[in-house]
Amino acid sequence: MAAPGGKFCRLWETKWKRPCQLGIYPFMFAKYTDFVPIVEQLIKEGHKEPYDWDAYAQVYFPKAEELVAEAEKAEKEGNLEKASELYMRGSAVYRISRFPAPRSDKQRYAWQEGKKAAKKGLALRERPTREVTIPHKHGLEREGKEIPFYYHLPPGTTKEEPVPLVVIFTGLDGYRTELAVWIDGWSEKNVGVIVLEIPGTGDSPADPKDITSPEREWSSLFDWIDEQPEIDHKKVVCWAFSTGGYYGIRLAHTHHDRLAGVVALGGGCHHMFSDEWLSHANHLEYPFDLANTLAYKWGYGNDLETFKKEAMKYSLVEDGTLDQPKCTKLLLVNGVDDEIFPIDDYYECLLRGAPKEVRFIKNRKHMGEPESFGIILNWIYQLFGIEAHLREQLKTLPAKFKY
Repeated sequence: MAAPGGKFCRLWETKWKRPCQLGIYPFMFAKYTDFVPIVEQLIKEGHKEPYDWDAYAQVYFPKAEELVAEAEKAEKEGNLEKASELYMRGSAVYRISRFPAPRSDKQRYAWQEGKKAAKKGLALRERPTREVTIPHKHGLEREGKEIPFYYHLPPGTTKEEPVPLVVIFTGLDGYRTELAVWIDGWSEKNVGVIVLEIPGTGDSPADPKDITSPEREWSSLFDWIDEQPEIDHKKVVCWAFSTGGYYGIRLAHTHHDRLAGVVALGGGCHHMFSDEWLSHANHLEYPFDLANTLAYKWGYGNDLETFKKEAMKYSLVEDGTLDQPKCTKLLLVNGVDDEIFPIDDYYECLLRGAPKEVRFIKNRKHMGEPESFGIILNWIYQLFGIEAHLREQLKTLPAKFKY
């Protein structure tokens, strides 16, 4: 484990090398050989926690810029398959440079450049995805005015034959540029996909400190979804990942009449905000400073101590959300040994309000991977009335490289 104060080489060897080789979180769309020279340079320069985030991010930029330049060349030459792959690989390099959150100027630059590359790469895929921006019509004056997200419809979709929709809520560090990895698999099952960020991350316009801001953003989103004739509005499900699971649980209560179901994978709701948990979270499973990143996400910047004092106001127990009598079909999934958000939080969900469905995975940590994915896919298949083999969908996740 790479505890705070550890060197980057330890993080790479114990946490990141194998996922990078496999192309799994957080290295979606990433090619291992792209990262080898970056890692060598980071180790040579002696980067360690607490990181100088600008200096850290800068090491990644030459390779990201090289990949994007090659992608642009391929696009001009008409080799769209090659261009798409290279754009996505460039976006993956930019992503890791701003991971876990864009807290410095150069990390914020990396987020902007990574978005540009991913938008181009996804648009050029065999099953193209477009970025849509809608008005945040329920937002307050102080909030952002627009909600950008990825919107994918399977080829051949028409209003005469509408398709089910999976709305993916991203997490603390994985944004829409990464969770887009699920799009092709759903598309092959003739299911539409929306991918967007939660408050305090990516391009979410919601005020991260405001307890009620999520409801306003989701109301703006679902108002737009209701207007799309190509969507089967009786078959809309939200799949919320990690920190997004907190918002998924909340959504299942506040917008219970607008969805057929919600999956909260690896989320939290109450104990995750306790001073005791936050005081230990930086030294557990997460590869970086989890408590500090959560404080940043919830709008507290670098002021971790104030966040720890005030965080309980976001508890779904304290604000009464879990005691609401109405809740859409809600599936809670996590690893029993989660060290990012305590499994106790899901027990809190089960003890209150309407009945929920739950599946815990023994001897697994955060999000219960890989078994959790099969559990969730089968649950959604049943909800949508889809006859499918989950292995076919799971095979679409690791990127396959030709160039």
